[in-house]
Amino acid sequence: MRKNYLQRFIASLLAITLLTTVLSIQEVQAEEEDHLNINAEAALLLEQSTGKIIYQKNIDTVLGIASMTKMMTEYLILEAVSEGRLEWDDQYNVTEYVHTISQDTSLSNVHLRRDGTYNAKELYEAMAIYSANAATIALSEMVAGSESNFVVMMNEKAEELGLEDYKFVNTTGLNNADLYGMHPDGTASDEENVMSARATAKLAYHLLKDFPELLDTSSIAKQSFREGTEDQIDMSNWNWMIPTLIKGYEGVDGIKTGFTDFAGYSFTGTVERDGMRFISVVMNAKNENGQPDVEARFDETRKLFDYGFTNFSVQEIFPANYKIDENSNLKVVKGKEKNVEIETNEALTVLVKRGEEENFEPLYVFDEEVVNEDKEITAPVEEGQRVGYMTVEYTGENDQGYLFDNGEAGTQTDIVTTDSVEKANWFVLSMRGIGGFFADLWSTIAGAVKGLF
Repeated sequence: MRKNYLQRFIASLLAITLLTTVLSIQEVQAEEEDHLNINAEAALLLEQSTGKIIYQKNIDTVLGIASMTKMMTEYLILEAVSEGRLEWDDQYNVTEYVHTISQDTSLSNVHLRRDGTYNAKELYEAMAIYSANAATIALSEMVAGSESNFVVMMNEKAEELGLEDYKFVNTTGLNNADLYGMHPDGTASDEENVMSARATAKLAYHLLKDFPELLDTSSIAKQSFREGTEDQIDMSNWNWMIPTLIKGYEGVDGIKTGFTDFAGYSFTGTVERDGMRFISVVMNAKNENGQPDVEARFDETRKLFDYGFTNFSVQEIFPANYKIDENSNLKVVKGKEKNVEIETNEALTVLVKRGEEENFEPLYVFDEEVVNEDKEITAPVEEGQRVGYMTVEYTGENDQGYLFDNGEAGTQTDIVTTDSVEKANWFVLSMRGIGGFFADLWSTIAGAVKGLF
């Protein structure tokens, strides 16, 4: 009886200890994840060249994105221009739908006359600088014939770019209820665009990578629409972190703000300084009192940028022509030489947290179509032939991971051969075969003789 009681007592004590340990670990993890005290429903910070995430909070939670939607509209407009399907001086005649939206002074807009004609460039600038909603719809009609068709393109492009956790129901980010019953076909009258912070960051990444000229417009602090006419509107960029505006931050040059009652105050930002470009996402930002605040999205973004620039740098940790000693060559099958050396063709740069320069180990990843599992390559081999890539394995703690599933895609460099190896002729291959046969035979005989003693 006493033995059973003692066993139950020990089991209970162990359970309490285990539970306390788990709770303590969870508390430490929570503190680590929110060490910046970002007052937003979701937030993310990454370095662009490596795709490395350095801060995250609820990044897979699907939330409203409001006018950050226009990043996808911008992508498709810039793609249409690059492919010649749209010219910047193409003219647009205002439809009744676009005219109606443009007259709504409660929305961000530039006035568009029903009988007016506007070119694609001025409509794009109104969208990118001033978040003009009617101008955005006008551009979608220029490219796709209707906003409904354009929304289909938006969702298809999101899938093509590998985004997850998204839904586009209009081109602007407004709630469909604000579109006077003319919302895109196949969408509900009260729907709104949604994405996760991770998906939003991926969209921003692709936008900057594929169309860096975007920044030429997104960085404009102030500009006049239809300057010198009675329709002139002075547009001030809603991105107040552009250096000359009220929340100015050195190096900020994009990308897009957003606000609706559903989404709250949100901002996808980017900044370049000291050889690094960061991309940030802040969704439904709050002030220190926990209330929605137009400035909070910039205040929280500033925390992210300050943290990034203070604690991280992009460094070359392995030079070009680097070799991992134990893996510096490959066996060559059917070649005149039996081995060929390999090395990196470029230096490998990595985002490094201050004091963690030694926490990276080099790792070869071979192309399975070129190098087999026995680390052999078949002749002929060309000098400089790509056989795989070298990446790094992080050996420190609290790794936040990468933006993309292929992880180190931005933190790798090709492995190439240092020499060419010709294919051996039939005589050499025959002699090797004969030599191999007798070598195997001798090994068999030697093994049998050894077994007798």
